[in-house]
Amino acid sequence: MLFTILVTLLVTILGGWLVFDRKETCMSPKLKRLILFGVAAIFLATAVGLTVSALKENIVYFYTPSEIDTLEIGNRAIRMGGLVQKDSIRIDGLTARFVVEDVNSQQAVIYTGALPDIFRGGQGVIVEGKFNNDTFNADTVMAKHDEQYMPREVADKLKEQGVWQGEATK
Repeated sequence: MLFTILVTLLVTILGGWLVFDRKETCMSPKLKRLILFGVAAIFLATAVGLTVSALKENIVYFYTPSEIDTLEIGNRAIRMGGLVQKDSIRIDGLTARFVVEDVNSQQAVIYTGALPDIFRGGQGVIVEGKFNNDTFNADTVMAKHDEQYMPREVADKLKEQGVWQGEATK
């Protein structure tokens, strides 16, 4: 709809420009520049609007388990980061069930697929997916190899909560 309106406007303006550019009618260079800048501004605004619209649909927000308890997430894709609760990992074929926790809360996660080789309890992890009732259905599981590692986003959130006890690495 918007595209059709813009094309119609462009054809009208350019058609008018072609008509007014003939020698029998005068169009000042100032008016030509004004029309050119107007058309350019319309296209620029359209490009920015389409870019923002596309990004808005693809943005994945990052939350900790505590934040998820207080927010209305709905059925949108998010990233959740925290620590894998020790002794919570249950693997049945390609389906893994585990709990991601922070200091104040924990969230159950189900993931179908191959887990990273370095995935284990007590490990910093970021999972990406959607909630289905009270269970987080992860599409992606990201873990880091160093046992001292905590994802930067998780460390920053823990610092905000005032419970940080170490230093994040790379």
